[in-house]
Amino acid sequence: MAQLSEQEVIRREALSKIRELGYDPYPAVLYPVNAFSTEIKSEYQDGKDGFENVCLAGRLMMKRVMGKASFAELQDSKGRIQVYISRDDICPDDDKTLYNDIFKKLLDIGDFIGVKGFVFTTRMGEITVHVKELTLLAKSLKPLPIVKTKVDEETGETMTYDAFTDPELRYRQRYVDLVVNPQIKSIFLARTKLVSSMRRFFDERGWLEVETPILQPVHGGAIARPFATHHHTLDRQLFMRIANELYLKRLIAGGYDGVYEIGKMFRNEGMDRTHNPEFTSMEIYVAYKDYIWMMEMVEQLIFQVCKDVTSGAAVQVGEQTIDFTPPFKRVSMLDAIKEHTGHNIEGMDDSQLRSVCADLHISIEPDMGKGKLIDEIFSEKVEEHLVQPTYIIDYPVELSPLAKKHRTKDGLVERFELFVLGTEIANAYTELNDPLEQRARFEDQLKLAERGDEEAMALDEDFLRSVEYGMPPMSGLGVGIDRLAMLLTDQHSIQEVIFFPQMRTEKKD
Repeated sequence: MAQLSEQEVIRREALSKIRELGYDPYPAVLYPVNAFSTEIKSEYQDGKDGFENVCLAGRLMMKRVMGKASFAELQDSKGRIQVYISRDDICPDDDKTLYNDIFKKLLDIGDFIGVKGFVFTTRMGEITVHVKELTLLAKSLKPLPIVKTKVDEETGETMTYDAFTDPELRYRQRYVDLVVNPQIKSIFLARTKLVSSMRRFFDERGWLEVETPILQPVHGGAIARPFATHHHTLDRQLFMRIANELYLKRLIAGGYDGVYEIGKMFRNEGMDRTHNPEFTSMEIYVAYKDYIWMMEMVEQLIFQVCKDVTSGAAVQVGEQTIDFTPPFKRVSMLDAIKEHTGHNIEGMDDSQLRSVCADLHISIEPDMGKGKLIDEIFSEKVEEHLVQPTYIIDYPVELSPLAKKHRTKDGLVERFELFVLGTEIANAYTELNDPLEQRARFEDQLKLAERGDEEAMALDEDFLRSVEYGMPPMSGLGVGIDRLAMLLTDQHSIQEVIFFPQMRTEKKD
């Protein structure tokens, strides 16, 4: 256990004194909360009925003791409200311990309290709860990093300092971040609205929400490095899923017309402002559809989600106004590369693509195949230019081992990705349902793995068996929930929209 700070020692001493006085600092109670700070402040008017017996609970965030009466500030899950505490009200009998000892001396900022009383307006016009009953619900043993303010005597400007703003501390101690930076809650409220809106959109169209395995014997459905683990009872290696695609397709083969899943994916890869090893994805597969239909559906989906979350079709992200009004721009991948690099790479082999990378000063690895080389060129030279919602369509077959070959263009597949502000938000195909061609594509991936590509897709015999039984034509879509949440809440980092992002090992003092 780390050495305690002076404040932590003082709080532990207060804890002991509270117990000595006969009060339980962590009582087992069903506390009958019936009101919240923001509701009281927005609805109360002097003399209005319904506010004579309110009961609130939350953290003590300020107290101003003035002899036999005090003002304090309580922060509940909605916001803050002032409370007025009189000694004679909360201690109607001769024993004044609760006020004189507990409240005045032993309660600290951050302690959880419950208050019961009535609402009134002070002479200064502030809506306040007059406390008739006070209960300590939980003693805090660590001091909160409360933001302090000071008024500049010369300018009159209110200055803030000691704010809890360090990103590493905020992400590592999200429970503190949410208390002292309550505006952060709005980000996660918007994220919840996003997921609810998306789920409602699918449910209204009759598509079924399902659950598929997170631990999988074969990692498939995406080109990514997996996390591996060992199951002792089965004595076999298992993988955390990198995608749920292959299991959802099995369900389409089983007879469902449309299935979707919103859940966690895990990829053993790098971390940056748009990547977290554990992330949330939505994948949906609909029978008898193609990628052209899917583009139109995604436009309606994103448009509806944006309206539900932000109350409009456009969002402000930094200095950019992003408009999600359909239709979105559509550009083929090869045309986009030609436009932004001047190189027409259509029909090029590995050697020629390596020359293009050298000409463009793009760093590449020796084991990269044709697909990876094209992807590097696109990532390095094109993505940053895709600001407004743009579909990049018709990808080279080497980049998409699960997509159907293009119906009119040789060497390409029917695939699109949706990019906004230089970041991929969604990925979709007309799905490959030819079992022989699918096997050949998997075998090509095995060759890449033999060359050292740790992200190459594994061959899934059971999935191939499901295709061999017969799989209808379909289109599939994956949407990155975290990245979409970043856009709709104007956040620069994925860590801002994940409650508990992965962090490096914490350094101990």
